[in-house]
Parts: sequence; structure tokens; C-alpha cells
Amino acid sequence: MCKKKSSKSALHEVEGIKSPSSVSDNSIINIKLKRSEQPSENVFIEKILAGDISYLSRAITLIESTNPKHQEKANVIIEQCLPFANKLVRIGITGVPGVGKSTFIEVFGKYFTEKGKKVAVLAIDPSSSINKGSIMGDKTRMEKLVKDSNAYVRPSPSGESLGGVAQKTRETIILCEAAGFDVILIETVGVGQSEIAVHSMVDFFLLLKLAGAGDELQGIKRGIIEMADAIVINKADQDNVKKANLAKAEFSRALHLYPLKESNWQPQVTTCSAFFNEKIDAVYKIIADYLSLTKSNGYFEKRRNEQNSYWLLETINQQLKNNFYNKPLVKETLKNYLKDIQKLKTTPFNAAKELLKLA
Repeated sequence: MCKKKSSKSALHEVEGIKSPSSVSDNSIINIKLKRSEQPSENVFIEKILAGDISYLSRAITLIESTNPKHQEKANVIIEQCLPFANKLVRIGITGVPGVGKSTFIEVFGKYFTEKGKKVAVLAIDPSSSINKGSIMGDKTRMEKLVKDSNAYVRPSPSGESLGGVAQKTRETIILCEAAGFDVILIETVGVGQSEIAVHSMVDFFLLLKLAGAGDELQGIKRGIIEMADAIVINKADQDNVKKANLAKAEFSRALHLYPLKESNWQPQVTTCSAFFNEKIDAVYKIIADYLSLTKSNGYFEKRRNEQNSYWLLETINQQLKNNFYNKPLVKETLKNYLKDIQKLKTTPFNAAKELLKLA
């Protein structure tokens, strides 16, 4: 005798488990509200000075925000943290894509953390507004450093002008110093004006080079070499050792032709292999010698003061520029003048003169 088939479909829904009475819609709303609430400035300051990385990251996010309320809050936090800053060593690192910056920074950062130092890595890359995510790519390549409890890797905000990114990086340095970091490594994309911006906020400027490639091929200008306190020939390993040593000799001879720097420091050249973690200690020794010299002759403090003056003027210029371009009348008039220039009805110089009258 056949059994009677069930009339229920395979898609028949079974009654689910009821939510406990303790979880109500109101409590869920309250949880969401608590998550969205911003801590007070005093809480931020207290946590940052205690070395709390999560609060440091949140404070940097406030710095990067375009929300006026966030900027106002960030300014208060920066001002209160300023007396606890200026204690770490700032090292700028540049070099064209392919020179091995990410690998070098990770190995160099680990070198410091293994000595018990706390290291922060920041990046200046205004090109991220074009290719979206290049800096995050660098961050994922520094897997060992990211996992190090004594290291902090922070990508730069994308979609910013160089001036905007540089200013936010400068402010981020203050918070990192207040949070107790000993060394800060600032990376540049290595192909433009970002080197000048980084040079204006670091104590030591390091240029990474490759053996066997001319300046034209690497896209490095003479001005960047003049700014360098040390040139490091990377990838000096395996069959490339001979080329690297030849490049070292050539750059050493070239640097001696430049006038002595105001710091009385003679820029040094060395080789290393970041991939094989070789001769990283030689790079460290050069920086240590530089800091010893400049702190003893007073140049270190003098340069810090000059940088503060520079950034005062840069911030004023950036703010004036932003205020000008954000005026509705300027925006509309600028569009009209751009059309007139294309139609040869006026010159760019006359248009600029008239626009500036609207300031």
C-alpha cells in the first residue's frame, strides 16, 4: 500500500525562531547611534597620548575629512597634541616606481621595530586620484610591517591636490609624534613635485636608485639629487652587484661636485638589497651619522623652525586659493572666461586679472 504524499512543497517555510524580548527595535537604533557618535576632543587627545592606534586612525580620518565640523574638531586635537610632538625622526624616501620603495620601506621599518622602536609609515601620492588605490596596493605589499605591533602604515587620502595631501600629512605627523612613535617614514610616488613637499617636512631625505639606469630613464631630476642626504642603490644582489658598485662610485664622484650643504653634511652613497635584507644597517648608520652631526651643530633645530615657517605660509596660500575657487561668483565667471579664451576673445592674463578682482 502506497503512503500518502505530503501536500507540503519543498519551498514550504518553517516558522523561524523569534527574537528574544530583550532585543527591541529601539535597542538596535540605540546601538547604531552609539556607533555613529564621535568621542569628544578630550577623549581623542587622552587616547592618542596613550598610544591608542584606533583613536589615532580616527583622528587622522577627521583631518582628511572635508566636513567643516570634522576639520574644526581635528584642529583642536592637533593644537592640544602639538606640545607632545617634535620628538621623532622624520625620514623621507623617494624613488621612481620599480625601484623597490615598498620592499625597502617594509624591511627598513622592520629594522627599526626589531630595535624596539615604534615606526609610522605615511605616503604622499596625489596621483591616487587618477589610478585609485595605488597607495592601498603599497600597503598590502607591506604585509609583515602591517602586522607588526610596533608599526603603523597609513595610506594618503585619494582625490586630493598635492597641497592638500601634503598639509594633511604634515598634520598627521604631529599626531603620530604625540602618539609616541620614534621614527616616521614618508614615502613619495617619486615622479613629480611631491618630493619637494616631502623634503619640506623631513629631517633626512633618502633617494633610492637602480644600477644601470640613467636619470633620464628613471625620471629623476637633478634637483632631487641635490635635495638628497643619501643615495641608496637598491637591488644590489646576485648578478647586479657589480653594476651597483659602479653606480655607487659614479654617484659618489658626482655628489662631490655639488657645494657642501648648509648642514655641513656631505651626502653619502651606499648599496643595499631590500629583497634579500642586505646592508640595511649601512643605511641606518648613514642616517645616525647625519643626525649626530646636525644635532651637534644646531642645524637640526634650525631646519625644523624653517619648516614650521614654510608650512605657515603654505597653509595660508592653500586656504586663500580654496576660498577663492569656492566662491559661487568666481566659479561661474571662470567658466565664461574659459569659453572666451577658447574663442580668442580675451587673453588668459587679462581673464586672470579680472577674476582676481572678485577675490
